[in-house]
Amino acid sequence: MVVDDHPMWREGVARDLAEAGHEVVATSGEGRQAVRVAPAARPDVVVLDLQLPDISGVEVIRGLRAALPQVRVLMLSASGEQQSVLEAVKAGATGYLVKSAAPAEFLEAVRRTAAGEPVFTPGLAGLVLGEFRRLATGDGTGRSTAEDDAAPRLTDRETEVLRLVAKGLSYKQIAQRLELSHRTVQNHVQNTLGKLQLHNRVELTRYAIERGLDG
Repeated sequence: MVVDDHPMWREGVARDLAEAGHEVVATSGEGRQAVRVAPAARPDVVVLDLQLPDISGVEVIRGLRAALPQVRVLMLSASGEQQSVLEAVKAGATGYLVKSAAPAEFLEAVRRTAAGEPVFTPGLAGLVLGEFRRLATGDGTGRSTAEDDAAPRLTDRETEVLRLVAKGLSYKQIAQRLELSHRTVQNHVQNTLGKLQLHNRVELTRYAIERGLDG
């Protein structure tokens, strides 16, 4: 689903996605309309502009996630301002890409977003990870003793994969590093999400950073 208030941009993005083999189930130029349409259209990924004429992209994210908890949102914005990025991620965006990105970079970002991988314009990933680390609470290292005691037990391999996820590696890179298949890495991530009762890789990354696994 493509949500952008500029018709030419919206149609261009939808066309590029369709030509790349993606099914565009809906388009919208307004945030409230997007939130209304989404439950019926049931998109897997929403490409969303940050600045909309009626409500902000951050409000749209919250509405989409309330209606479709599993939906993945890729923010597309002309703004690379830090506060905008952090607000979008905190609201539940899976990724954030500036509109100046090349078409190939955009399509790759959509593919990775669909796979549940966090995607950020170069230079913004460190900012997001740093904010997750700042938000971590506990003993000052980002770990909470009570939470650690109650946390589900992960296997050594799941912990190893989780550590690499926290470092920002893609599934393909993790597979190469650990000499595993791409599917095996995905399975480990899905198992870990299930054990920790998390919904996506962004939440998993935050969990890992809060426990100091990104070092």
